[in-house]
Amino acid sequence: MFRIECGFVLIAMILAFVRPKLSAHWFEPLERKFAALARKRLLAVFVVGLSTLALRAALLPILPVPEPIVHDEFGYLLAADTFAHGRLTNPTHPMWVHFETFSVIEKPTYQSFAQPAQGLILAVGKVVFGHPFWGVWLSIGVMCAAICWMLQGWMSPRWALLGGLLAILRLSTSYWGDSYWGGAAGAVGGALVLGALPRVKQSMRPGSAIIMGVGLTILANSRPYEGFVLSLTVAAALFGWMLGKRRPPLQVSLRRVVLPLCLVLSLAGLCTGYYLWRVTGSPFKLAYSVHEETYAVTPYFVWQSLRHEPAYHHQVIRDFYVNVEPRSYAISRSIPGLTIRVIWSWAFYIGPVLTIPLIAGVVSRLFGDPSQRTGKRTRFLLLACGTTAGAMAFESFYTLHYASPLAGATLALVLQSMRSTHNWTWRGKPYGLFATRAVVVICVAMTVVRTAAIPNSWYIPEHENFNRAAILGRLQQFPDPQLVIVRYRPHRDSFNEWVYNDADIDAAKVVWARDMSPSENEELIRYFKGRRVWLLEPDQKPVRLSEYPVGQSLVSPVQQ
Repeated sequence: MFRIECGFVLIAMILAFVRPKLSAHWFEPLERKFAALARKRLLAVFVVGLSTLALRAALLPILPVPEPIVHDEFGYLLAADTFAHGRLTNPTHPMWVHFETFSVIEKPTYQSFAQPAQGLILAVGKVVFGHPFWGVWLSIGVMCAAICWMLQGWMSPRWALLGGLLAILRLSTSYWGDSYWGGAAGAVGGALVLGALPRVKQSMRPGSAIIMGVGLTILANSRPYEGFVLSLTVAAALFGWMLGKRRPPLQVSLRRVVLPLCLVLSLAGLCTGYYLWRVTGSPFKLAYSVHEETYAVTPYFVWQSLRHEPAYHHQVIRDFYVNVEPRSYAISRSIPGLTIRVIWSWAFYIGPVLTIPLIAGVVSRLFGDPSQRTGKRTRFLLLACGTTAGAMAFESFYTLHYASPLAGATLALVLQSMRSTHNWTWRGKPYGLFATRAVVVICVAMTVVRTAAIPNSWYIPEHENFNRAAILGRLQQFPDPQLVIVRYRPHRDSFNEWVYNDADIDAAKVVWARDMSPSENEELIRYFKGRRVWLLEPDQKPVRLSEYPVGQSLVSPVQQ
């Protein structure tokens, strides 16, 4: 994909100098209609959101509803199942040792290790439409609409609408819209906070402060660390404005900005604290902290030392936390590891197609007309992106959606650069205009190419589909409830994990459990008396599913 995009960029650069007026008669009427829509700000936001939903729905025949693969996805789905049944968490199961797994805590309660935002999104899809995927679908529509709304506060409506279009093409068609892993929640939170900031400073309407509070709440419950760093930058800008030379009357700013913002954050803090109290027993302790204390050896930040190894009940879990994660931690502390993060993030959020206008914009602002040099708004966006990205460099682990709160700000910087080069001409030829049009065309073309690729992959390492969903579907076809005991080989790939269960384990049609000693397995089987018992050996090629040998040798193997 990367090479194809580079090829498109190279072709565009050649055409820019050979035929800069190419297809101008096609673009001009479209641009007039585009500008007319952009001037209707609220309508533009809705069009962006609905277009995102329509595009993903139209792609379902090619990109069907995804199956969960990554550890975190199963954790989020557990939270969704819990919330969909009207509970905040679940009691610890009497046989919980058999059900221990990744991204889930078993004590003091049974729940996902993550903050609740993504689980709530998936729960909405499950309750309203019958499947968690539709929560993902709704979230990417809200994300693109929120980014468009945010950009309207920072630039002209036409460029904001273009940013919404780029969000559809670059973000909604990524794994953010094709998995349960998240990304949209953090992007929505960041967009609401950054979009509210210029509106608060311009009009001081309480509604803008409330929207900022909602955005901060979403960040706290999706990407708390990255969101906290971003919120510090926003808070500094807000207080700098309130106390600066052009400050508004203190009573007015307190009444219209500080009070509504504090009310929203206080209510959100109470709700979040109550959730944490129900899950962990303390309103100040995250489920993630419980999970790390229970299992992890690797610390959260690279400057911290490795923890002492806790007691593990299962070798496969120990292998992951004692062997796999420390290797990633060591890489994260190195210059090559940090370089890989930067390249990976650049490829996802910017890529070759958006790099050219970004570089051109920087050059024109540094060496061009002084009136066109970087303004205060652009400097603030650079500061917000720089401080948050710098803070993320100290995290021991990194995945692309960790930076999702900066999605809107990154697009804003790209669009600012495109604006500065849009009217650039040389010898009377509109090279800048052609480059702007080429960016959109290439983004559309890359969306088509990525969609046509089988399997679909976009700037993210592919995770092997290990057929858990297929076997689960077969087991659910049996009339009786099933119990599957999973037996792994030593030193296997711990990313392909099979033991994940519903929120209400006893009521589930299929229960997945870890193989332990014969006596412990017999105790588990007695607890689930009346279930058909299977032995699953996922490390066999192909995966081997057979009747569990209750006092006899294996019989009736069924292979997948």
